[in-house]
Amino acid sequence: MPESIGNSNRISREYIDSLRIETRYMDAVCPTTDFSLYGETFASPIMTAALSHLDRFMFPGAALALAKGAAAAKAVLWYGMAEEDEVERLMATGARLIEIVKPYADRDVMWRKLKHADRLGALAVGIDIDHAFGPEGGPDLVNGIEMKALTTAELTEICREIGKPVIVKGVLSAWDAERCLSAGAKGLVLSHHNNRIEYALPPLALLPEIRDMAGDVPLFVDCEIKTGMDAFKALALGAKGVCIGRPLMTAIKEGMEDGVRDYLNRARGELAKAMAFTGSASLDKIDPAVLHRV
Repeated sequence: MPESIGNSNRISREYIDSLRIETRYMDAVCPTTDFSLYGETFASPIMTAALSHLDRFMFPGAALALAKGAAAAKAVLWYGMAEEDEVERLMATGARLIEIVKPYADRDVMWRKLKHADRLGALAVGIDIDHAFGPEGGPDLVNGIEMKALTTAELTEICREIGKPVIVKGVLSAWDAERCLSAGAKGLVLSHHNNRIEYALPPLALLPEIRDMAGDVPLFVDCEIKTGMDAFKALALGAKGVCIGRPLMTAIKEGMEDGVRDYLNRARGELAKAMAFTGSASLDKIDPAVLHRV
């Protein structure tokens, strides 16, 4: 059996591409993509994904290019595993940061990073729950550092003690969503984290079910979100915002912060086009009935 058969990125891409859009021109107007999150306003709900170790895996300055590009595009910057001084440099660019912390087996390290982001004034902080286990089912090792699955009781304590909104990344079931919401999470990222498990459900397939559970808690999506059209489909199904990852790494290689800014701005324009062509005057006016799966 070809290895690609169960690749969750391929499955997610095929699901996104199976969604067709009907047009609605009568009484339509030019839309606004303005996006409010946790009391602040941004140019659109298209954000960076929580990339990690860009300076290590790409080249020195890559992480700052991501942050500067996001700031220039007036987009939310998500970032993943990072040392505290790197987080401080990212925030110094003026980008509004959501830091995602790994579930370190050494909980003191996890708490230190969460509290550091809180003290710095990050827009929000989060926990990456889907990095608990490695490819053989044992504890995951990230750069040689052991991880451990988070408990509902631990998440409840985090939500109670951290002053910023707490987001849980890696939710891909109603099971996890219910527990995270009951613990007090103020945001959920539906994600299979770049094919961490094969044959994963596409995040967009779960959006309507979890949207019904979440009430006012915002839902976010990553995995194969590449364009403003992809973003529109996610928003129509119930997402508050979307995160773009690997395409921005290419944008950094090709144009540094200008490449990131231009990519995010272009995606915002694609989103605006989809909204205009479907009579969606604003983000809260996107009607899920414009989507049809074939």
